[in-house]
Amino acid sequence: MAVLLVLIFIVLPVAEIYVIIQVGEAIGALPTIGLLILDGFLGAALLRHQGRAAWRRFNEALAAGRIPAREVFDGAMVIVGGAFLLTPGFITDVIGLLLLIPASRAMFRGLVSKVAVGRAGFVVRTAQWGSRARARRRPPSEPARGYDYEGSAREVNEPEPRLPRPGGNGDT
Repeated sequence: MAVLLVLIFIVLPVAEIYVIIQVGEAIGALPTIGLLILDGFLGAALLRHQGRAAWRRFNEALAAGRIPAREVFDGAMVIVGGAFLLTPGFITDVIGLLLLIPASRAMFRGLVSKVAVGRAGFVVRTAQWGSRARARRRPPSEPARGYDYEGSAREVNEPEPRLPRPGGNGDT
């Protein structure tokens, strides 16, 4: 996680500055600034279009009675992609564009779901192992209790609290 934060907050901005300087040397300073402004506006338009489409698919999934997992993921990727596109720089623009194009977003969704399933599988295997280990530690003479527990209860009768009357001085 620390490596990811270093990449995002240190390496990426330095790389962005380097690329902007290289593009500025190749085409000039004013065209580079104009290109950065233009891709910001195009990114905002693409974000608006893809955001509306993701919202529409989300509502359609809810209306059909499906769990909108794919639609929620797509919506999150549209938001992240839009943030990358609105951030000045050419590297973040490429990343944002890839997250906003439905075909590349689908490939990214597949990659992330494989990673998530692998991690969830580990958690499930650990939980199963832990439950079997607890079952083995129980002495054979002790019966399995499951979820049945014995207990007792008693009713407590407390007097109702007296509240002050509106407009009164609080004495009753």
